Order: sequence, then C-alpha cells, then structure tokens
Amino acid sequence: MSEKYKFNDKQGMYFVTMATVGWVDLFTRWELKHVIIDSLRYCQKEKGLIIHAWCLMPSHLHLIISIRQESLSDIMRDFKKFTSKELIKTMERINESRKDWILELFGEVADGLKRVSGNKVWQDGNHPEQLISAKFTKQKLNYLHENPVADEIVDEPEEYRYSSARDYYSNKKGYLEVDVIE
Repeated sequence: MSEKYKFNDKQGMYFVTMATVGWVDLFTRWELKHVIIDSLRYCQKEKGLIIHAWCLMPSHLHLIISIRQESLSDIMRDFKKFTSKELIKTMERINESRKDWILELFGEVADGLKRVSGNKVWQDGNHPEQLISAKFTKQKLNYLHENPVADEIVDEPEEYRYSSARDYYSNKKGYLEVDVIE
C-alpha cells in the first residue's frame, strides 16, 4: 500500500480534501453546511484538531490541519462517519427537495460495499499531503481560498462565508477558530 497519501508525521501539518460520492453538490443549504461546521468545531474542542485553513465547497471540503493529540487519521475517519449519519438525518428533517435521488445514489454506492450499511456519503480517503515547505504551504492555502472564486461563487475569497479566507484577508472572523499560518 502506498505511503504517499497518509498521515505519517504526527507533528505535521496536512492539506486534505474530502469529497462527496459522485461529487454531489450536497452542501447547498445552510443546514447541511452547519453539520460540517459544527462537527469540525467539536473535533477542535474535544479531539484537539487544529484548523489552519478551511473551505467548504458544494461537493467537497478542503482543510489545512494539524493535531494536539489523538491521530489525524482517526479524527478524519470519525468525522466522516459521524457527518454521514448527521447529513442524512438533516436532509430528512429539512425536507431537502433533492433528497430522493441523492439518497438513491448514496445507497447504491453503499450496496456494493460490505463495510458500509445504509448510505455512503463521502468518497474513500482524504488525500493528505504534508506541508513541508513554505512555498507548498502557500500554494495550498491560496488554492483553498481561491476555490470559491474559481467556481464563480464570489468575486473575492473573503466574501465566501464558508471558508477561513475572512480570517486571513479581512477583519471579520469566520465560523471556526483558525490557527492562522504566518
């Protein structure tokens, strides 16, 4: 098995991406976005997750993270498992208009897997890339914050509410505590 995309250094800082199955634009309603935000906040408070930067796009989540305790691999596994269940519950509660076809897709993917029962929301893996140089770190930070601009959601990164760009480029605070990379 490849060692390239693993959390090998417990002291390291990593760029990770988590995408929904089929790149479904799941995070279009604020209620679903806040399942992710609340879960990240919990991981910060209870599991020692340090978020240096983040951006929640309609179909995926980018993070630059490190850890105080536990293991990043375990936290990401638990985060995906918990949010999968909460996202499904929230879709049911808010009467998401696209719920039927989304759940059908998530269910079809899960049917082919012995280790998953019900629905599979997230693609496998996090594709962690350790940030070992200032140049690579800056590249990933810019990519992450420019993502909503590239998708034509906003004109400027700091206009996007579901990102740490506000913490980096303006006097506004974002939804999550961010340990800004200098």
